[in-house]
Amino acid sequence: MKLLPLDTPEIIDIAAGWLAQKENYQWLDFGGGKQIITPAVLKIMTQRETHFLRVWTSDRDDTPIGIVGLNNVDRVSKTAMFWGVAGDKSFRNRGSGTRAASKFLSLVFRELGLHSINTWVVENNPSLRIGERLHYNYIGRQRQCHMIDGRLYDRLLFDLLASEHRELEDDPRHRLEDRSNHREGENSERVT
Repeated sequence: MKLLPLDTPEIIDIAAGWLAQKENYQWLDFGGGKQIITPAVLKIMTQRETHFLRVWTSDRDDTPIGIVGLNNVDRVSKTAMFWGVAGDKSFRNRGSGTRAASKFLSLVFRELGLHSINTWVVENNPSLRIGERLHYNYIGRQRQCHMIDGRLYDRLLFDLLASEHRELEDDPRHRLEDRSNHREGENSERVT
């Protein structure tokens, strides 16, 4: 898996195509939930210091399969807001989104010198599992503030400090061991 900058028209077009699909943009909030990300808008985002974007590729080759990004990058406060989209749904439920997010977080904590990254996830969104695997901390709930198909949903708020982030291993066996060790650690914390 590689994290590629959005530096060619082809990659920008692919990523903008993913972000223009209702199954993806309904979970996000660009422009008050009313703006569809076009290739032109995405290109502008890549040129602004308030955004940091990467496309992740499949393990087999350099085929782009998803996008991860930061909005509201504040280099003074050393904070940003994370988001991501699995573009090629045939790779869903294989851990690639979680690994891409983990690698991306390592990159931005290291290269941008960020201290804290926050994110939100609409309730009932399957991507909640990614936040759990990456050890994001639940910090609150914004009630009935996200509309999908005329229905209001809550947003669940999370954050992660640079000191709390541990990049996941690429080897699937290590990922399973990491999850098992994490669960054992949680169970022992509850007992004591």
